[in-house]
Amino acid sequence: MSKHKWSQDVTEQSDALDLDEGLFKQTDPKTIALSLKRSAEHSHRRKGTPLQSAMSMLTFYINRAGDNLSVKQRHILEKTKDELRMALSKKEKRHAPR
Repeated sequence: MSKHKWSQDVTEQSDALDLDEGLFKQTDPKTIALSLKRSAEHSHRRKGTPLQSAMSMLTFYINRAGDNLSVKQRHILEKTKDELRMALSKKEKRHAPR
């Protein structure tokens, strides 16, 4: 019987992003956001925009970690959502057709 969960299979084999090891254990929301941004922009497996893909992965992790996340880490990851929106919306505005 395998010791890993189905969510690990989703992260590793689906149209998920290739993430840096231990990414969601980082303590700086901006660092996490920039790493997610980089992964989303370089992924050939994503289906949506970089912002959609990165936000989906972050939300997926928060939801799957659930009660196992400390209050502090949950707060860091929630702040990461704002950092991610800022980092990716700036890029999308620069490349928007006029």
